[in-house]
Amino acid sequence: MARIAIAGASGLVGRRLCAALAADGHTLVRLVRRAAAGPAEAEWDPARARLDPDSLEGIDAFVHLSGENIAGGRWSPTRKSEIVRSRTMTTRLVAATLARLASKPSLVAASAIGYYGDRGGEWLDETSRPGRGFLPEVCVEWERACDAARDAGLRVVNVRIGVALDPSGGALPAMLVPFRLGLGGKIGTGAQYVSWITLDDVVGALRHCLVSITLVGPVNVVAPAPVTNAELTRVLARVLGRPAFLRIPASVLRLALGQAADELLLGGARVSSDKLERSGFAFRDPELEVALRRILA
Repeated sequence: MARIAIAGASGLVGRRLCAALAADGHTLVRLVRRAAAGPAEAEWDPARARLDPDSLEGIDAFVHLSGENIAGGRWSPTRKSEIVRSRTMTTRLVAATLARLASKPSLVAASAIGYYGDRGGEWLDETSRPGRGFLPEVCVEWERACDAARDAGLRVVNVRIGVALDPSGGALPAMLVPFRLGLGGKIGTGAQYVSWITLDDVVGALRHCLVSITLVGPVNVVAPAPVTNAELTRVLARVLGRPAFLRIPASVLRLALGQAADELLLGGARVSSDKLERSGFAFRDPELEVALRRILA
């Protein structure tokens, strides 16, 4: 079994991943922003660029999931700066620290399909160019922050995670409220693609990336069949047995959220999972309706 360090262990994905890895029999080292309580923890302070290499020596892999939440309101200049800083600063610190280790662990670092921007119906894979806008700029810098680890010869995987669906957190709980009240409906035109994936498959894909030594570079962590927002609306309404006749105008969202509305809700990307599937990963939830019925049962 492996010794695996995790940054962002207290987040939605991190909590589920830690439980799965522990069940697999791996030894975990959680990064904490306080004094470490024992060998199962490692103290770090990203704001002061403090992470003791000795606390990570001997690990086989590092999973980096830390970063400021991009949802939840307008993107003020201050908020934008914090989103970028929280991702790039922490990732540079992790990459530089791992580069100094004698054990040369693998680094599996979070990124997002925001890398591709709003691309309509174009099929996108890991070789596709980045899009335009704030989120693509963030993701490009986020992945580039791993360069120190790459340059030191470590295996680095940048997992570009799609819209993770789970009733315990993320986007889905907020979507469920209006639907259950009979007030659900598509967003804007509804033509924007949603490259979704269940949280269980996100965790499965991360575990797969940890053990699949041939996987290197960016990997799209999305389900095989992305859908439009209109289709997502129809399927969710059918699963819940509720109507979904309303439409949220783009103008209302832009008034409330500004640029965040265009990049998070009104834009979309049709992202391919081929690289992940070719590496041998088998999805638990490849189809949207079956997936929603299972996780909302």
